[in-house]
Amino acid sequence: MLLVQAGCRRRALLPKVTNAVFQTPQTRVSLLSHGRLLSTSLICQASDQKLRQRFGSWIDNTTGKLDTQALEFKWKERWEKLRKAQPAQIDTMSADDISQLFYVLVMFPYPSGILHMGHVRVYTISDTLARFQRMRGRKVVHPMGWDAFGLPAENAAIERGIAPEKWTRDNIKVMKDQLKSILADFDWEREVATCDADYYKWTQHLFLQLMKHGMVYRAEAEVNWDPIDQTVLANEQVDAQGRSWRSGAVVEKRRLKQWFARITAYAEDLLQDLDTLQWPAHVKTMQSNWIGRSEGVELKFGLNDGDVTVFTTRADTVFGASYIAISCDHPLVCRENLPKDRADEVLRIAKKMSEIAAKGGANVSVDQGSSALGVFTGLYATHPLEATRKVPIWVASYVIPGYGTGAVMGVPAHDARDRDFSTKYGIEGSETVVGESVDSPSAEF
Repeated sequence: MLLVQAGCRRRALLPKVTNAVFQTPQTRVSLLSHGRLLSTSLICQASDQKLRQRFGSWIDNTTGKLDTQALEFKWKERWEKLRKAQPAQIDTMSADDISQLFYVLVMFPYPSGILHMGHVRVYTISDTLARFQRMRGRKVVHPMGWDAFGLPAENAAIERGIAPEKWTRDNIKVMKDQLKSILADFDWEREVATCDADYYKWTQHLFLQLMKHGMVYRAEAEVNWDPIDQTVLANEQVDAQGRSWRSGAVVEKRRLKQWFARITAYAEDLLQDLDTLQWPAHVKTMQSNWIGRSEGVELKFGLNDGDVTVFTTRADTVFGASYIAISCDHPLVCRENLPKDRADEVLRIAKKMSEIAAKGGANVSVDQGSSALGVFTGLYATHPLEATRKVPIWVASYVIPGYGTGAVMGVPAHDARDRDFSTKYGIEGSETVVGESVDSPSAEF
């Protein structure tokens, strides 16, 4: 805080001085902060000398104006010395020192342009946290880097006819200067760029280790495709209107082969660790739903030379399975696998389901049976325990795209949603578990 006293008549307590004008012989002081006049004209007879003693080295003798850049440089230099005097040398820390370590990690920007006010907001938050913890005596690690190894930077370079590496490196330099100009307190000695070989060699190493231990696998799945950026988007990157968060393009649904991480192997650990987090309850609930752990069994219904794998938490109701419900992105939903007389209608309705799911983004709700869209594929699967029994396969909007096996069994006699769906589309069912309520779930999503 800066205390400015003009004579003995008034005083103004200011968090920051952005403009000050000094006039003699009667001193008129106008102090502005963030565009607001914090003190009116102060007429002083004897304070000019004191003010000049205080601000003399930053006052332009010709104009009488405060040189704010010089004043800013002073504090920038002081902050830099303070930060270098308190480095967090992790490798040489004692156990007591490590307990005082505070790690502030903020998302790295794409170097595909220059910084904007959205960046300033985000990095001001991390800067504030880092400075606050350092003032409390904590050993702070506050690195910065550049998310520079992806299609956004490459597309921007192509658009401008510049080599991607030159475009990226030039932007990194400009953006780094911008961050320094706002006095963001980053540990620049820990700076990384994901396009540097000494960085991505470690991501490659980690990927190979995951593959070695069966933690990554390749499979075909429906994805959100941005036709402008020519890249795949996460559900969270698709807005409520079904458009890309970055390019604004209408997102398309495509089936592509891609790599997946087998995070389901850690579902139990992830859920248990949520209890250790001091997060708002609704955020923890969202995380729990995202992890999506369900306990049950997978059953295989025969189909031609292969099978359809369904997931259920109620294997005891398998004899009551009257139909199989699959998601709109299931591998069976393609012209090659559908009967010719059903393909057009199935693909049309499946596309409609996909568009509805895309517009809902990550928050798409699960339709109930009576409101769910459905279409018969024309395919029949063989019941796993009754070889002579054929079970119709339906595409149903209540089966979430991209989740689990993408197929569940419909048991109208023992599940309210399945009952409503079968009633709506005229699918017959039979009771197989005596005394069981129709509202008991046969599958969990």
